[in-house]
Amino acid sequence: MALKDQVSEHITPALQQAGYFLEDVNIVSPGQHRIVTVIVDGESALNLDQVTVASKLVSELLDEATFMGETPFTLEVTSPGIDRPLTLPRHFAKNNDRLLKVTQTDGVVVTGRILSNTDTDVTLTVAVKKETKEVTISLADIKRAQVEIEFNRKDGDK
Repeated sequence: MALKDQVSEHITPALQQAGYFLEDVNIVSPGQHRIVTVIVDGESALNLDQVTVASKLVSELLDEATFMGETPFTLEVTSPGIDRPLTLPRHFAKNNDRLLKVTQTDGVVVTGRILSNTDTDVTLTVAVKKETKEVTISLADIKRAQVEIEFNRKDGDK
Protein backbone atom coordinates (compact mmCIF):
# COMPACT_ATOMS: atom_id res chain seq x y z
CA MET A 1 0.00 0.00 0.00
CA ALA A 2 1.33 3.44 -0.92
CA LEU A 3 2.39 5.74 1.91
CA LYS A 4 -0.32 8.26 0.95
CA ASP A 5 -2.97 5.56 1.34
CA GLN A 6 -1.52 4.40 4.67
CA VAL A 7 -1.56 7.95 6.03
CA SER A 8 -5.13 8.49 4.80
CA GLU A 9 -6.36 5.24 6.30
CA HIS A 10 -4.61 5.93 9.61
CA ILE A 11 -5.86 9.49 10.20
CA THR A 12 -9.36 9.42 8.67
CA PRO A 13 -11.21 7.82 11.62
CA ALA A 14 -9.77 10.30 14.15
CA LEU A 15 -10.50 13.28 11.92
CA GLN A 16 -14.07 12.12 11.35
CA GLN A 17 -14.57 11.63 15.07
CA ALA A 18 -13.36 15.20 15.62
CA GLY A 19 -15.87 16.47 13.03
CA TYR A 20 -13.54 16.95 10.06
CA PHE A 21 -13.30 15.46 6.59
CA LEU A 22 -10.04 14.35 5.04
CA GLU A 23 -9.94 15.91 1.58
CA ASP A 24 -6.49 14.84 0.42
CA VAL A 25 -2.98 13.82 1.43
CA ASN A 26 0.08 14.82 -0.58
CA ILE A 27 3.56 13.54 0.16
CA VAL A 28 6.71 14.81 -1.51
CA SER A 29 10.23 13.69 -0.71
CA PRO A 30 12.84 16.27 -1.63
CA GLY A 31 16.04 14.48 -0.62
CA GLN A 32 16.16 12.78 2.77
CA HIS A 33 13.06 14.55 4.09
CA ARG A 34 9.33 14.27 3.48
CA ILE A 35 6.72 16.98 3.34
CA VAL A 36 3.29 15.61 4.28
CA THR A 37 0.42 17.94 3.38
CA VAL A 38 -2.98 17.03 4.80
CA ILE A 39 -6.04 18.91 3.55
CA VAL A 40 -8.98 18.83 5.96
CA ASP A 41 -12.42 20.39 5.75
CA GLY A 42 -15.58 20.70 7.81
CA GLU A 43 -19.27 21.30 7.37
CA SER A 44 -18.45 25.01 7.32
CA ALA A 45 -15.23 26.88 6.59
CA LEU A 46 -12.54 26.05 9.12
CA ASN A 47 -11.02 28.79 11.24
CA LEU A 48 -7.41 28.87 12.43
CA ASP A 49 -8.25 27.26 15.78
CA GLN A 50 -9.93 24.30 14.06
CA VAL A 51 -7.00 23.80 11.70
CA THR A 52 -4.68 23.88 14.74
CA VAL A 53 -6.75 21.17 16.47
CA ALA A 54 -6.68 19.02 13.34
CA SER A 55 -2.94 19.61 12.97
CA LYS A 56 -2.21 18.45 16.53
CA LEU A 57 -4.39 15.39 16.04
CA VAL A 58 -2.71 14.38 12.78
CA SER A 59 0.75 15.13 14.17
CA GLU A 60 0.23 12.83 17.16
CA LEU A 61 -1.07 10.05 14.93
CA LEU A 62 1.79 10.28 12.44
CA ASP A 63 4.46 10.57 15.15
CA GLU A 64 3.44 7.17 16.52
CA ALA A 65 2.78 5.51 13.13
CA THR A 66 5.38 2.82 12.44
CA PHE A 67 4.80 2.95 8.68
CA MET A 68 6.33 6.45 8.59
CA GLY A 69 9.74 4.88 9.27
CA GLU A 70 12.77 6.88 10.34
CA THR A 71 12.62 9.47 7.56
CA PRO A 72 12.02 12.90 9.08
CA PHE A 73 8.99 14.77 7.82
CA THR A 74 7.37 18.17 7.96
CA LEU A 75 3.61 18.17 8.46
CA GLU A 76 1.42 20.80 6.86
CA VAL A 77 -2.29 20.77 7.69
CA THR A 78 -4.50 23.13 5.76
CA SER A 79 -8.07 23.61 4.59
CA PRO A 80 -9.05 23.58 0.91
CA GLY A 81 -8.54 26.84 -0.92
CA ILE A 82 -11.21 28.67 -2.86
CA ASP A 83 -9.63 27.41 -6.07
CA ARG A 84 -10.13 23.75 -5.16
CA PRO A 85 -12.68 22.10 -7.47
CA LEU A 86 -16.00 20.96 -5.99
CA THR A 87 -16.36 17.20 -6.42
CA LEU A 88 -18.63 15.87 -3.68
CA PRO A 89 -22.26 16.69 -2.79
CA ARG A 90 -21.15 18.20 0.53
CA HIS A 91 -18.84 20.60 -1.35
CA PHE A 92 -21.82 22.01 -3.23
CA ALA A 93 -23.95 22.21 -0.06
CA LYS A 94 -21.19 24.05 1.79
CA ASN A 95 -20.99 26.61 -1.00
CA ASN A 96 -24.73 27.22 -1.33
CA ASP A 97 -25.50 30.68 -2.78
CA ARG A 98 -21.95 31.07 -4.16
CA LEU A 99 -21.25 31.71 -7.82
CA LEU A 100 -20.11 28.53 -9.57
CA LYS A 101 -18.53 27.88 -12.94
CA VAL A 102 -19.33 24.38 -14.20
CA THR A 103 -17.66 22.75 -17.16
CA GLN A 104 -19.74 19.79 -18.22
CA THR A 105 -18.38 16.61 -19.76
CA ASP A 106 -19.79 17.70 -23.14
CA GLY A 107 -17.79 20.95 -22.97
CA VAL A 108 -20.72 23.25 -22.17
CA VAL A 109 -19.81 25.87 -19.54
CA VAL A 110 -22.52 27.14 -17.19
CA THR A 111 -22.02 29.88 -14.61
CA GLY A 112 -24.65 30.41 -11.95
CA ARG A 113 -25.38 30.69 -8.28
CA ILE A 114 -25.86 27.46 -6.32
CA LEU A 115 -29.52 27.27 -5.37
CA SER A 116 -29.61 23.71 -4.00
CA ASN A 117 -28.09 20.29 -4.41
CA THR A 118 -28.72 16.62 -3.76
CA ASP A 119 -26.43 13.62 -3.73
CA THR A 120 -26.79 13.37 -7.51
CA ASP A 121 -27.18 16.91 -8.88
CA VAL A 122 -26.78 20.63 -8.34
CA THR A 123 -29.29 23.35 -9.22
CA LEU A 124 -28.00 26.75 -10.28
CA THR A 125 -29.74 30.06 -10.82
CA VAL A 126 -28.43 31.28 -14.16
CA ALA A 127 -28.88 34.76 -15.66
CA VAL A 128 -30.04 34.61 -19.28
CA LYS A 129 -30.84 37.88 -21.07
CA LYS A 130 -31.99 39.84 -18.01
CA GLU A 131 -33.97 36.85 -16.74
CA THR A 132 -32.99 34.12 -14.37
CA LYS A 133 -33.71 30.47 -14.80
CA GLU A 134 -32.93 27.37 -12.82
CA VAL A 135 -30.62 24.79 -14.37
CA THR A 136 -30.13 21.37 -12.79
CA ILE A 137 -26.92 19.54 -13.67
CA SER A 138 -26.18 15.94 -12.77
CA LEU A 139 -22.93 15.57 -10.82
CA ALA A 140 -22.02 12.74 -13.20
CA ASP A 141 -22.09 15.27 -16.06
CA ILE A 142 -19.64 17.67 -14.39
CA LYS A 143 -16.08 17.65 -15.60
CA ARG A 144 -15.03 20.54 -13.33
CA ALA A 145 -16.88 22.81 -10.92
CA GLN A 146 -15.19 25.74 -9.27
CA VAL A 147 -16.37 28.62 -7.11
CA GLU A 148 -15.95 31.99 -8.81
CA ILE A 149 -14.46 34.70 -6.62
CA GLU A 150 -16.71 37.73 -6.23
CA PHE A 151 -15.08 40.90 -4.99
CA ASN A 152 -18.01 43.32 -5.37
CA ARG A 153 -20.94 41.23 -4.12
CA LYS A 154 -22.99 42.89 -1.44
CA ASP A 155 -24.64 40.77 1.28
CA GLY A 156 -28.08 41.59 -0.10
CA ASP A 157 -27.22 40.52 -3.67
CA LYS A 158 -28.73 37.15 -4.54
